[in-house]
Amino acid sequence: MRHIMSPLDLTVEEMDRLMDLAADMEANPKKYAHVCDGLKLATLFYEPSTRTRMSFESAMLNMGGSIIGFHSASSSSATKGESVADTIRVAGCFADICAMRHPKEGAPMVAAEVSPIPVINAGDGGHQHPTQTLADLMTIRTLKGRLDHLTVGICGDLKFGRTVHSLISALVRYTGIRFILISPEELRVPSYVKEEVLNPAGTPYEEVIRLEDAIPKLDILYMTRVQKERFFNEDDYVRMKDFYILDEEKMKLAGPEMYVLHPLPRVNEISVQVDKDPRAAYFKQVHYGMYMREALMYTLLELGEDQ
Repeated sequence: MRHIMSPLDLTVEEMDRLMDLAADMEANPKKYAHVCDGLKLATLFYEPSTRTRMSFESAMLNMGGSIIGFHSASSSSATKGESVADTIRVAGCFADICAMRHPKEGAPMVAAEVSPIPVINAGDGGHQHPTQTLADLMTIRTLKGRLDHLTVGICGDLKFGRTVHSLISALVRYTGIRFILISPEELRVPSYVKEEVLNPAGTPYEEVIRLEDAIPKLDILYMTRVQKERFFNEDDYVRMKDFYILDEEKMKLAGPEMYVLHPLPRVNEISVQVDKDPRAAYFKQVHYGMYMREALMYTLLELGEDQ
């Protein structure tokens, strides 16, 4: 039995195989329509979610399985003081695999240590979001035809953004990756990401404040929102929330094949005017995310061995 807490739990070869499998699932849905007949996914979401939860649930339904679980801590026995460890033990009595989102960093790992079923981290605080990263990688590979020799700009909340930390951890393992990290000084990438991920990999990066300075150099622009739920001070959030707004004028600075990604939800950081630009790929991410989660659950449930 295997759990997925971080993109680093998967080798580059495994991630590539997952992307190949996801592409086959997209192209041949009938081939996989009943592989999860009789199986259940438990979605244990202690924190609100739209895309991730619906994506996991749709992926399981696509494979013929069913779903149980809860969509907020307030609708679970956490309100009565039940621990994460006990909750996953209970879920394991009913389900075959679990996707867990939790506001506390490391909570899915605590669950995995005692779980009788595979646990997938669906986002833990500001730490990791591995399945979003899989969606990001498949989107980039599909649109650019490769995951190497790319200049990737990441813009916005780089301090608290778990999607940012996961994406950096995954991409540094590919050849020729260069990052431009775009943020106000208060929201820069944490030092541990630089010291434990970027520097050991020898991945070049630069930190800038102005989005306009970076856009002309980029193959991929990964926008993120400033997350109100991660701030302890309302005044700091208000001061930062509209620091970056990608609009049509800024898109004119970008190359014809510079694609814009965003893990969503967006607030003001991407103007709706950009949606009609063919380089806007954030809704494609949602589409590919479902197939990547489908491929991941298929793999963790070891369904391929019986096909």
